[in-house]
Amino acid sequence: MEKKDLEQEAALKEEHLKELREHVQLLMDKNEAKQQVILKLTEQLTRELPDSVTEADSIMTEIEHLKDDLEAYKTQNQFLNSEVHQVSKIWSTVAQREKNLLMKCTQLQAHNCQIESKYLMSLRTLQGLPDLSKEHRALVTGLIEEALQWDMKEETLIPIQLSPVNQYDDYGFLTVPEYEAADWKLLAKIQALEIKCTNLNKETTEKPLSERWNNLGELTPSSELKSLLRCGVPAMHRPRVWRWIISHRLKQIRSAGHYHSLLKKCENAEHPASQQIELDLHRTLPNNRHFMSPTSQLIPKLRRVLLAFSWQNPTIGYCQGLNRLAAIALLILEEEEEAFWCLVHITNNLMPHDYYSNSLIGSQVDQKVFKDILSEKLPRLTAHLDQLQIDLSLVTFNWFLVVFVDSLVSDLLFRVWDAFLYEGAKVIFRYALAIFKYNEEAILKIQDNLEFYQYIRFFTKTICDGRKLMSIAFGDMNPFPMKLLQNRREVHRLKVEAELRELEQLKAQYVKEQAEHAASQLDGPASEEEEEM
Repeated sequence: MEKKDLEQEAALKEEHLKELREHVQLLMDKNEAKQQVILKLTEQLTRELPDSVTEADSIMTEIEHLKDDLEAYKTQNQFLNSEVHQVSKIWSTVAQREKNLLMKCTQLQAHNCQIESKYLMSLRTLQGLPDLSKEHRALVTGLIEEALQWDMKEETLIPIQLSPVNQYDDYGFLTVPEYEAADWKLLAKIQALEIKCTNLNKETTEKPLSERWNNLGELTPSSELKSLLRCGVPAMHRPRVWRWIISHRLKQIRSAGHYHSLLKKCENAEHPASQQIELDLHRTLPNNRHFMSPTSQLIPKLRRVLLAFSWQNPTIGYCQGLNRLAAIALLILEEEEEAFWCLVHITNNLMPHDYYSNSLIGSQVDQKVFKDILSEKLPRLTAHLDQLQIDLSLVTFNWFLVVFVDSLVSDLLFRVWDAFLYEGAKVIFRYALAIFKYNEEAILKIQDNLEFYQYIRFFTKTICDGRKLMSIAFGDMNPFPMKLLQNRREVHRLKVEAELRELEQLKAQYVKEQAEHAASQLDGPASEEEEEM
């Protein structure tokens, strides 16, 4: 059996050996074929070698020439770089010199506007002197007429035009109001010069503020942000900043889709205030080109915002003044939903709950509080107004109700709103005090209450120095703690509510007496004339 096994194993090995021999033979055949291919390629290479060597020499020669050209170009490039550096240096020097000259020209133009404005103010002062002789009065009148005919675009006489006074500003407000009276036209001219002077100086005064806003990064509540908001937000940053303030203060109640659900409610039912809203739509911001035309795109947006708010806050519904608040929000935020939440933020967070109620109790209270604080901060002015028997609430009531809309020039108005949206109603008190402080000397010269009421119709529009007004509001009016304001409000609220209750009692008593009188007339004997009737 072992032999048989060995024979089988030997047979297998023989078969394997046979296969290996066949494989070796195949490899030898392949090797021979490769040798033949190598021989053929060698012969071909031998025939082509002289041409390749010649081509290689030609390439090497060309490479040497290119190296020489490269060295030449490097030398030329160094020379040109030196020339470019010198030219750039000269250009930089010339550009800086031109910039300095333009800045100097701007300052000279601003100075010229100030001189011209003072000249016109002097003419107006002379015109108002009671003891001016007839000859001198005619001379002053002639100078004023001549001044009113001056072309406001004097810069067309020179090739450089700097900061012209446009008819409308960036937000669509009339830059200079159109007055009909000759005396007021002179004031409009003075105001135009002041605005032009402010625009000319804006580049130098606003640049550091813009750089601070550019470097601020993500917004977070801080004393630095509060300080920046008081100085005013550059126009390019204002929409983002307002959106952040509103979102930050309303994050507890704001929800997605809520505004659109209110709009659907407006479509399904008519709010009782809708007629009053329609009446006020076309009386909103008459000096702004975005609201002047009935076909303006902002009119339908304003309508939807006010109607949605009337459903959002049924205790207020709609109150005159809300249209102007919403319009200002639309001008900055553009999106009507953002404007709606801005209005909610003002009524819910910044103002007392009954500020825009039917009785306007909160507004009445603030007028009394403001009168108290004015007497403390500006006692000389308060005494003068008391002597003239001036009721300041006729002026300031609207300031507080609509946060100076239609009272200040737009640049100052938005500065006030920047701080107001962040800090609240205390900002209104500060700026109201600052406005009277700004014009204190001019008001003290007024000796007639009729003249005062004529003066206050436009005196806020003559304020153009926003930095000065801001400095008075947040510097000269200090200290101004919120606790003081709250305590004064509580005291005067009790008084106002008592007065309103007394007034209601008087009205009820009057109605009762009228009803009794009418009843007695019906019960008594009729006269012959009554019988004929």
